[in-house]
Amino acid sequence: MALLNVLVYPDARLSQISQPVMEFSEDLRKFMRDLEETFRSFPGCVGIAAPQVGRFERIILVDISEKPKHVNHGFLVLINPEITFYEGSSLGREGCLSVPDYTGKVERAKFITLKALNQKGEKLEFQMSGYEARAVQHEIDHLDGKLFLDRLVSRRNALSKRAEIPTKP
Repeated sequence: MALLNVLVYPDARLSQISQPVMEFSEDLRKFMRDLEETFRSFPGCVGIAAPQVGRFERIILVDISEKPKHVNHGFLVLINPEITFYEGSSLGREGCLSVPDYTGKVERAKFITLKALNQKGEKLEFQMSGYEARAVQHEIDHLDGKLFLDRLVSRRNALSKRAEIPTKP
């Protein structure tokens, strides 16, 4: 397994639209293991999308289970995810591995229905709400060449610089 390099804004590749996965090969399985290892190497991270590491296929990983107050489905590998139903609206602050120095206020659907495939190509369907629905919508945006910066509720005061985390001497 290997840690993959994360593309960082303003890298133009982050605006590229990803293609559906058509073949469930050993190469794909190896890539997903590497993507998971990369994802796990960022404590506090709740999602990553294949285009963030330069592979432009419709693959996302989401895991909010470390946030116990939020209802969730555990660790999810979602291939060719598609939101088939949106409901409600919620404003929340988001961050991103590809925009490491900033967070921003973004409006997302409060409830979603999601269809996807797992790593074996089997069909999945989920009803999601709250933080998990937000995380999935954020990662699907990456597949469509969008960053949370493209969805800020206001250009004037929705973007904030992250507080610097003190490092140990």
